[in-house]
Amino acid sequence: MNIITDFMGQDHDRLDQLFSAFRSKKASDVARAIHFFSEFKRGLQRHIIWEEEFLFPRFESRTGLLDGGPTAVMRLEHRRIKGLLDKIHDDVANGKTDTDDLEGDLANVLLVHNTKEESVLYPAIDQCLSEQEATELIEGMNAMPADRYGHCCTEAR
Repeated sequence: MNIITDFMGQDHDRLDQLFSAFRSKKASDVARAIHFFSEFKRGLQRHIIWEEEFLFPRFESRTGLLDGGPTAVMRLEHRRIKGLLDKIHDDVANGKTDTDDLEGDLANVLLVHNTKEESVLYPAIDQCLSEQEATELIEGMNAMPADRYGHCCTEAR
């Protein structure tokens, strides 16, 4: 049973496609690129909330791994990801699309981060949940209101 691993891995793939679309369109179609970035930012914010408020607490309560465990490392990496995401957002919101260095940094951090989650953390979460618990967690995650993660001012441009 890989319910969490599959679900979250698919979301990683979706987010990677949005980020790639932003990066490939920004030189030729800024408006379309901004749309892709806005979708990526909102989706990544949602993904992080799913992990930090749904998946990590359940994993921590089942395993007792808190301060020094894998979720502590993931939370630290989330702060770095959010910082890079916000820097790119600020530039894009101000009409600046020359963000290649920041994008490269974010892509590199996400690659390592997602690999750890998909190969270690998500399978560990799957192991400590029943199929019903995993399904209920995903239902709760999907029911989360958009106003919790849906802020991105670039779409208003």
